[in-house]
Amino acid sequence: MDNLATDYLYSLDMRVIAEIPHHDFRITIFGWNNKYLIKFEKGSYEQTYKVSEMDVAGDEEIKKLLNDKEFVDSVISRFLEMNKSLNAALNRLDGQH
Repeated sequence: MDNLATDYLYSLDMRVIAEIPHHDFRITIFGWNNKYLIKFEKGSYEQTYKVSEMDVAGDEEIKKLLNDKEFVDSVISRFLEMNKSLNAALNRLDGQH
């Protein structure tokens, strides 16, 4: 089975639990393969955190992670660092031409 077919089969089992509004990025919580996936999207960047269902007491508790200011601040910092890293690499690439 090729990767596209495999990805399609896995996506059938994935469910969207919540889309959480946030002023800095888009947040989607998925349930898949006995894990919660917390996906943060900002522009062309994304971060995904996988949390075992055994580590939290359900859908509502996974949403409470998003109230943890230190965690959310680290996500914002990571987006800034991702942008900085990509731009630096693109500048180096441009300098090679």
